[in-house]
Amino acid sequence: MATLYRKYRPQNFKEIVGQKAIRTTLESQVQSDNFAHAYLFCGPRAVGKTTLARVFAKSINCLNRKKKNSEPCNNCESCQEITQGKSLDIIEIDAASHTGVDNVRENIIANSRVSPSNRKYKVFIIDEVHMLSISAFNALLKTLEEPPANVVFILCTTEVHKMPQTIISRCQRFDFKKISIKEIVTKLKYIIKEEEIRADKEVLEGIARHSEGYMRDAESILGQIVAIAGKNISAKEADLVIPRSDWKEIINLIEILAKKDSAGGIRLINKLVEEGVDLKAFTSDLIEILRKIMISKINPNLADKIGLELGENLEIKINEVSGELTLNRLVKFLNKFLTVRDAVKSSFIIQLPLELAVVELCSESEDFSSKKKNNPTTEGGTTIKAEEAPKKNKKNLTTGEVKSRWNEVLVKVKKYNHSLSFILKVCEPKEIEEGKLCLVFRYKFHKDRLDDSNIRNLVKKTLKEVFDHDFVLETALDENLEVTNGNPSPEKNSSRNKNDSEKDEEEKKAGEEEGEEGENDEVVDNILKTFGGKVIK
Repeated sequence: MATLYRKYRPQNFKEIVGQKAIRTTLESQVQSDNFAHAYLFCGPRAVGKTTLARVFAKSINCLNRKKKNSEPCNNCESCQEITQGKSLDIIEIDAASHTGVDNVRENIIANSRVSPSNRKYKVFIIDEVHMLSISAFNALLKTLEEPPANVVFILCTTEVHKMPQTIISRCQRFDFKKISIKEIVTKLKYIIKEEEIRADKEVLEGIARHSEGYMRDAESILGQIVAIAGKNISAKEADLVIPRSDWKEIINLIEILAKKDSAGGIRLINKLVEEGVDLKAFTSDLIEILRKIMISKINPNLADKIGLELGENLEIKINEVSGELTLNRLVKFLNKFLTVRDAVKSSFIIQLPLELAVVELCSESEDFSSKKKNNPTTEGGTTIKAEEAPKKNKKNLTTGEVKSRWNEVLVKVKKYNHSLSFILKVCEPKEIEEGKLCLVFRYKFHKDRLDDSNIRNLVKKTLKEVFDHDFVLETALDENLEVTNGNPSPEKNSSRNKNDSEKDEEEKKAGEEEGEEGENDEVVDNILKTFGGKVIK
């Protein structure tokens, strides 16, 4: 029986997981029949370098591929031979076991001078190419400079820094990245569906986290769990293969700290000790989560790029607890637990440093909570009273329920439009009446963005997924809607006047002008996506 990662190895561009930019570029080259004679695929192991090389080789040699199409048919004689590893014109060489110059001359240089036997192109896929000796690289260099017609070289490496610049400069280079948890989970869902296996999403996310971005590792772990559990996988069986995840307990501890519950924190820490949890590893993971929350407070888009990825379920819970903490308090937490991490192993009572940290952080006299008391709010400059009893719609969904699950909306909307999550984070869901949901914005350009029919449909689709209800969306402006760390808090602010509004407008215009000058700037690009702007040359 074939292992899962071999059985479900992608056979066309569409099945490739991750590496979207690389995949799109290669597809375009195949469609136009205008591709390079030498490629360099570099990046971590198990992220699809060799797989994509095989798909590319299959596509350019496919006998049935139509013009302006990139996908191989997988049915013709050429595709079948490559899939089965029997093609004489697709030569795969493991450079780790063929490091010498003689092997390069015999297996690559001499072979490349012979025309393809019965296909369009002869393709050399050289794996772990950085293992070649200097003499072997020098011998290969001349062939890369002046390659024979109908020959393509694809060099794959996990350590590009060990390769001579003379070789790198003669190749079209592509840098592969680790695969996201979301993409790995999507592939695992496809596999269990095909194999008729039942597994909770949390189990699949646990596998994806443990694989650390390596697709082959994730498929291999799933195979091990299936061997133990059969067709019905529970968390209990998964824990036998992958180390127990303490992410939930970490989030529980952060929530306890936010509420300043010293007793609850001490109980939780001692429960972990009784269960044999490594407190040093636990503290390290706690620091990772706190760092992610801190970065998210500073800039949500930044957190998605450099923060720890945990999967949708935990992301929702982190967003919820994030609202309980200010940036200042998070910095205090991080500084404290960085010290605790080093003290845990040397303490004769192993849990004592953590207990002391919890007591100290929960005993702070200053109230750092980001939640504010219900104050009278203003809408359109008119003071109104806070809702005493939330209004209900036809399905008995209240305004409070929508607000309490708004973090789910923010997480789910990212898969449709990444910048839309930022816009929704700085709005406030208000009255629900007869199936209508009103979203209130402080700035007109945010409101205008939601008034776009395509964007509005994406929001409605996301709301449907979260609440299982078809909303009629309305938008409104409130110039006094205050936003702190991405969390809206409408307050009465009599000090705002016409000059403040004019200042806001000037800042907006200044941002747009800056965007025109910095087309290639990533920050400017995010601003343009968020506000619906464009660069005019």
